[in-house]
Amino acid sequence: MQTTFNTSTILSHVPGYPRMGAARELKFALERHWRGEIDEAALQAVGRQLRARHWEEQRLAGLDFVSVGDFAYYDQVANHIQLLGCEPARYGFSPQQSELSRYFRMARGAPTAAAAPAAAAHTESHASGCGHSQCQHGQPDGAPAADAALEMSKWFDTNYHYLLPEFSAETSFALASQRLFDEVEEAQALGHPVKAVLLGPLSFLWLGKVRSAQPFERLELLERLLPVYGALLSRLKQQGVSWVQIDEPILGLDLPPAWRSAFETAYWQLNQAGAQLLLATYFSPLEENLSLACRLPVAGLHVDGVRAAHELTSIADWLPVHKVLSVGIVDGRNIWRCDLDAALTILQPLLAKRQGKLWLSSSCSLLHVPYTLAAEAQLDPEVRPWLAFAHEKLAELAVLKQALQGAADGAALAASRSALASRAHSLRLHQPELRARLAALPADADQRPSPFALRQPQQQARLQLPAFPTTTIGSFPQTPAIRAARAAYKRGELDSAAYAQRMRAEIADAVQRQEALGLDVLVHGEAERNDMVEYFGEQLEGFLFSAHGWVQSYGSRCVKPPILYGDVRRPQAMTVDWTVYTQSLTDKPVKGMLTGPVTILQWSFVREDQPRRDTALQLALAIRDEVADLQQAGIAIIQIDEPAVREGLPLRRSRWDAYLDWATRAFRIAAGAAADATQIHTHICYAEFNEILPQIAAMDADVITIETSRSDAELLQALRRYPYPNQIGPGVYDIHSPRVPAQAEMVGLLQRAASVVPAAQLWVNPDCGLKTRGWSETESALRNMVAAAHQLRAELAPA
Repeated sequence: MQTTFNTSTILSHVPGYPRMGAARELKFALERHWRGEIDEAALQAVGRQLRARHWEEQRLAGLDFVSVGDFAYYDQVANHIQLLGCEPARYGFSPQQSELSRYFRMARGAPTAAAAPAAAAHTESHASGCGHSQCQHGQPDGAPAADAALEMSKWFDTNYHYLLPEFSAETSFALASQRLFDEVEEAQALGHPVKAVLLGPLSFLWLGKVRSAQPFERLELLERLLPVYGALLSRLKQQGVSWVQIDEPILGLDLPPAWRSAFETAYWQLNQAGAQLLLATYFSPLEENLSLACRLPVAGLHVDGVRAAHELTSIADWLPVHKVLSVGIVDGRNIWRCDLDAALTILQPLLAKRQGKLWLSSSCSLLHVPYTLAAEAQLDPEVRPWLAFAHEKLAELAVLKQALQGAADGAALAASRSALASRAHSLRLHQPELRARLAALPADADQRPSPFALRQPQQQARLQLPAFPTTTIGSFPQTPAIRAARAAYKRGELDSAAYAQRMRAEIADAVQRQEALGLDVLVHGEAERNDMVEYFGEQLEGFLFSAHGWVQSYGSRCVKPPILYGDVRRPQAMTVDWTVYTQSLTDKPVKGMLTGPVTILQWSFVREDQPRRDTALQLALAIRDEVADLQQAGIAIIQIDEPAVREGLPLRRSRWDAYLDWATRAFRIAAGAAADATQIHTHICYAEFNEILPQIAAMDADVITIETSRSDAELLQALRRYPYPNQIGPGVYDIHSPRVPAQAEMVGLLQRAASVVPAAQLWVNPDCGLKTRGWSETESALRNMVAAAHQLRAELAPA
């Protein structure tokens, strides 16, 4: 017989909620503000409207608390930099500057005079072309330019980018921002019970970057930081906040002993503030940190019940019964409907162990999923019932709560069972011919015909490139004319022939600009592509697409991940016609541009009914076929972008080898159709690759282009320890800022690179694609880049 419990002992909440708005209102307000069309007051009014709307939705869905503090105009970690009073001194902010203007200066850098006109109109850069870091950024690094943006990296193993705090031995902290307290007052004035959300002090320090000429350990700053957190918690308690969710996601990582030891001291001190703390972990099992998390002096513990489901029984046993256990039972990272019956089977024994007291939640913030299915009327009617976006996940929590309270919604549970059965028995999930092909794949399918040492001279003989060859990563500015043509095509106002003609005109313009700049290897600019993953997914079987399924990547940049629901197959060539047309316009080599299998996997909402490695191999076969067709068409250079290969790395090191084995093999299978004289490039960016350089080298790309500018060429330090065996293009300028670096700055970085990498192996390129930069700043920066390469040829080129 099912046991029911007092309704007051079963509560629900979410760790965070999407902030952009159902119609991306925040995105468009931000971009209008950056263009100077609205002032700070108007932007902040949009923020207040969105917060009020999202809190109301949480309450109407039956949540017992609304989350306050999860909203950000750019990034939640950047919010904490201001809240904790540690804005980097290098910016030289004056007291007259508003808090919001300082915030955007840190996030976006400052445009140079040459770039200012274009920067006023630009939107945020193409975040789909960026990698990841979940590692600590603990090595000392030189200070970047005063007008450069904060370094950006991936939030653990998600495709969300956060801004790295900068620390030195001189860093001080103070309670310096009123924003969080104002938002608490807003929610309270609307009658909502508030749960404030903070990033915990240890995670804040761990996720930061040391910027110091002398070696320095960030953990030494904890003693200075804790009193500020104490004052912050006391202030929230004075405001009447009943619970404070304090996020420490690093408890899901392999922590050094000193960091693990610091938790007990830190939380003993924070507990003195008297606030009820809900310690929140997510994205990973706790493993060796499980008992530590359970015994910390906090009032409650939130755990990821999706990724750490196997630990729930142990957590329920270890956590003292007087503490709250919050179980993230609804997946906050993917869009598949929750199996409510399975969830109830997990929750019932936990309730018994916890004497009928339990909080229900999503596994993590719902920031990582789209807003609502309500706007998706055109979505495939068979697949749509299989899905749940953020708004629908609130409803799932309500159904689970009602069921545990003995008031089960029979219709909702029946709908869940029906959808799950429909998905399980759908004939669209499996393609027998594809699976047979995978089973028959030769053992050497992931090997090129010859090793790099034999391929390189054949490629050079074919391409005849100069020393320090210059190129770009692939995309060029998506102008208003391009966007208007694409929109007209989607609306049916342009037929396919007229649309293709307009795109060919844009490609021809991009080729002319590149030749005028003097670039050595050209790209077609990707005018016809909406997104580097979506473009391919639209042409592959096994994918479908939402109309409004936007997810914030950083700042105003949103992406609309494809939904990968079934076996993947390429019915026909995807890029060949565009690439062949581009090559017909120039005598210089043109790169064929493809997105790699791991990146398509990582940046899609992926089926979870089979191992991810199996889906990656299906994607690899599709890209392999495209490589073969490009090569057959005479294309000499093919770039297979894998910016997300690091992002997919498990948070626990014990699982790294297994992942890297299948991820790098998937890339090699995709590239394995290339002959020796065909040069294979790949691009990876915005990530910490230092620890896995041997595995990156195992991808065996002939040329790798990689971010180095925002990290002040930190990768070069790693290359001293592990010389990269093939050719490499360390990015010489940051495309995520409107700033145009001078020629001398790029020369300096290249000179540093040449002290580590043989000159014959170096390429010259930006950090990432240029899709959402303006043409004025793009051409200014590339002109300086080409000039820098010419200077290096004169100074350092091998005889």
